[in-house]
Formats: sequence, structure tokens, C-alpha cells
Amino acid sequence: MMTDKRPAFSMIVAIFVIVLLAALGALVTSMSGKIVKTSSAQYLREQSILLGQSYTGYAVMALTANEQNTSGCLNDITGSYGKYKVDVKLSYIDGAQINGNCRKFGSGSILSAETPKNVIVDVFVRYPDPDQGDHNITYHRRTLQKI
Repeated sequence: MMTDKRPAFSMIVAIFVIVLLAALGALVTSMSGKIVKTSSAQYLREQSILLGQSYTGYAVMALTANEQNTSGCLNDITGSYGKYKVDVKLSYIDGAQINGNCRKFGSGSILSAETPKNVIVDVFVRYPDPDQGDHNITYHRRTLQKI
């Protein structure tokens, strides 16, 4: 007596195809999650770079509107944009032309009296790490500007 083994073979092939499709679905889901995570991190970094550029321009405009030889001197600028925190530190390079209230870069006068004043603009943009909420990522931009 012969028995037909075709239905059992079809069942084994169907189970194999279902397992294969499930593995492929898991791979696609994993890859799409990683792509979303990478895109999100890239967006946050690009946003911090743009904020750093904007605050550098703002600091230069604020410096040109401020008189450095009077008692008031612009040393720090702080700001925030959503979850981004921005700190700008200004360090003046010529100690001979700048009064005592300004943050100076280096010790003593390193430029001649005829040299125009220069300032180092350090911009720090901090934003929360999407992977670890209690840690911050910091983007730093340093610019040398003649004022």
C-alpha cells in the first residue's frame, strides 16, 4: 500500500516560507528603525550647527554695537531654542586696548597698538542625546573675528 506524501511536503514548504518571510520582516523593521534613529540624530546635529552659526553672527553684531573701552564689556551671551541651550563666550585678544572688565585671551598685550581689536567667539550648543536622555551632546564652534 502506497501513501501520498505530497500534502506533508507542501506543509513543510509552507512553514519554511512563513519563517523566511518573518525573518525578512524582522530585518526590514530593524533596518528602518536604525534609519529613523540615524536621520533623527543627523537632524539634531544640523540644527545645532545652524544655531551655532546664527549665534556667532549675533555675537558679532552685539560686539559692534557694544563699546569695549567703557565699564560695560560683553563677555557672555546665553540663549535657548526649544531643547537647545546656547552659551557664547567672548575672549578679547588685545589687552592694551581693552579695559579690565573684559575677558582677555592670553596674558599681556600680544598685538601692537595699531592692530585692530580681535575677539575669539566660542559658541557651545547643548542638546539632549536621543539615546540617553540624561546626557547632553555639545557642538562647539570657534571663530576669530576682527572688531
